[in-house]
Amino acid sequence: MEKEKLLELLSDMSLEEKIDQLLQVCSYYYEKEGVLTGPENQAGFKEEEIKNAGSVLGGGGAALLRKIQENYMKTQPHKIPLLFMADIINGFRTIFPIPLAQGATFNPELVELAASISARESAAAGLHLTFSPMVDLVRDARWGRVMESTGEDPYLNSCFAKAMVEGYQGTGELKEKGKIASCLKHFAGYGAPMGGRDYNTVELSERTLREEYLPAYKAAVDAGSAAAMTSFNTLDRIPSTGNKKLLRQILREEMSFDGVLISDWAAIEELINHGVAQDKEEAARLAIEAGVDIDMMTTCYCGNLKKLVEENKIEVSLLDESVLRILELKNKLGLFENPYKDASEAEEKELFLCEKHRKTARELAIESMVLLKNDGILPLSENDKKIAFIGPHVDNKWISGVWSIFAKINENVTLEEGIKNLNLRNVTFAKGCGFIDADSGIKEYHDKQNFEEDSRQAEALLLEALKQAKAADVVVMPLGEIAIQSGEASSRASIDLPKVQMDLFEKIYKVNPNIVVVLFNGRPLTIKALADKARAVLEVWLPGSEGGNAITDVLFGRANPSGKLSMSFPYSVGQVPVYYSEFHTGRPFVDNLKDVKYLSKYLDIPNAPLYPFGYGLSYTSFSISSISLSQKELTKEGNLTASVVVKNIGNYTGKEVVQLYLQDKKASVARPVRQLKGFEKIQLKPGEEKTVTFSITEDMLRFYNINMDFVSEIGDFSIYIGNDSQTQNREDFIYIG
Repeated sequence: MEKEKLLELLSDMSLEEKIDQLLQVCSYYYEKEGVLTGPENQAGFKEEEIKNAGSVLGGGGAALLRKIQENYMKTQPHKIPLLFMADIINGFRTIFPIPLAQGATFNPELVELAASISARESAAAGLHLTFSPMVDLVRDARWGRVMESTGEDPYLNSCFAKAMVEGYQGTGELKEKGKIASCLKHFAGYGAPMGGRDYNTVELSERTLREEYLPAYKAAVDAGSAAAMTSFNTLDRIPSTGNKKLLRQILREEMSFDGVLISDWAAIEELINHGVAQDKEEAARLAIEAGVDIDMMTTCYCGNLKKLVEENKIEVSLLDESVLRILELKNKLGLFENPYKDASEAEEKELFLCEKHRKTARELAIESMVLLKNDGILPLSENDKKIAFIGPHVDNKWISGVWSIFAKINENVTLEEGIKNLNLRNVTFAKGCGFIDADSGIKEYHDKQNFEEDSRQAEALLLEALKQAKAADVVVMPLGEIAIQSGEASSRASIDLPKVQMDLFEKIYKVNPNIVVVLFNGRPLTIKALADKARAVLEVWLPGSEGGNAITDVLFGRANPSGKLSMSFPYSVGQVPVYYSEFHTGRPFVDNLKDVKYLSKYLDIPNAPLYPFGYGLSYTSFSISSISLSQKELTKEGNLTASVVVKNIGNYTGKEVVQLYLQDKKASVARPVRQLKGFEKIQLKPGEEKTVTFSITEDMLRFYNINMDFVSEIGDFSIYIGNDSQTQNREDFIYIG
């Protein structure tokens, strides 16, 4: 539909019809036949409001969504179709590793492919938009939603933000088959709640916000994200959903975002709880003035906007601009011509968990796994040793992450199933213990088991595990969090392994110290006690549909681990937030001054994390040469190249992530000790070498100076190139402007 036609449609709509377009309700208000379940509901909607809402969230499935759309269009005055939205975070039915794990791949191209698969499956299921990517920068592992982010680094997150948006939407028109709209979230700063407690206040300086937290949102906007979602938190003590400066000035004006802006669940009404709105009417006024187009699951807009317009408390133009953005999105998706877009039961059967999609899920899971420790025990031999697989995750199906809302859990491949697919002779399996402790805050978990049931079986589970461990040459222990221990509203003050699992580990260790730990989790954990004793630790995150097969591939050397941590693993929870790009202080700590008291340090633990950002081992070894610079000076219009020669000096073909970091030695404000500015993932055969070259330009040196201008400053810089954020492989250059 041409823009003129959209404007004609807008002018012909009644005030009530316009307001209805701004309301989003859940699919559970509709029965399987696609009709209303009734007017009374927990949010207080009237039947007419649900009937005429402009968008629906949470539903999926071609048959259901086609029926809802069909019934809706019968009574819609101007035949404006519904928008169907849902959280497709790491897959629709083919489930990929959680986003934090995807960040560990350092492979945006592969992640873009996964997002495109998610889009195809979602589109076939009748969906038009996913609430993804979540590009919030995360540095506090206590926060449960770190599992939805790609990590602690602005540059890496920006790369993945672009990849995911382009994977979902493509680079052509949204109406193309198999494409869905993306919605970047949560704008802004949601990943830095105080104390790591979900929904809590965020305190960021404007410089920190702009330099570190906003770049990934900007990357998603630049990639063309069709929508954005507000965050629950406050910034500068103003809730984001009512923050005019944040949404209109920064997002829309500075970033040039022209898409649809949606609140998070009930976030407009929560302006009352924040203490900035007296009631729903005032909350509605604040949100519409800030530029929020869609009210997710409250009656703030539908119950108050008409009154606000009629009493001249808001201009009708505010309403019109929001409605027009929604109509434009529906038009870009081609819904006026085809309200059902790609919804097809036949294509659901063809696409869901097809062989091609499973293959990508397996590949992505393999590349996401991070080998944290290995004393030579890995890879395992397939037949000449007795191997006991002991731990609660050995047969756990819930390895998708909590946001895999359309997954069929029984379709996930467990570790035990993956091992059995190899048809090995000398393997045994035992659960060993339950998943959680009595004080975990979780009474019942995924498979309806609970702590009491695990406790009743504890002795029998332990005895069987010890028996198997004594008889084995090697014990592989799948340990870690269950999925619902990370995600929204899953903040944890302690990020240790559950005590019941550590007790099992210690008892197994006494009878057989040849232990390989396979770690399942949605966040970095504090695992020093485990890592000190285990001979190997393989971080597998929550790996998705093909998890068991992918883990098996890595354990037995059919694939070589190549993941690098996208978020630092703390030595102790007392360090968090902990991240590599910290700042020097006036009394910086260095190892050779560890006995000096009056430095920035802890008395009882190191400053450094247990495993830093960018860290990850391989079954082979790589040498990285000293850095070769094309010149020692960089001009404003020029570029400088930095090269290293990477050689595989081990016995396995493997992939290495070569990482480039820059340090600004002196500036008008304090600068991070180093910042990631580039990376390249390469594969080398034994004995093979490759030159990796990075181009350094003036724009890579920019920051917000003492006057809050985004500029570069002349001076000395250091380049670091290596295989993690702690590399000391360094060369210096001067930026002369």
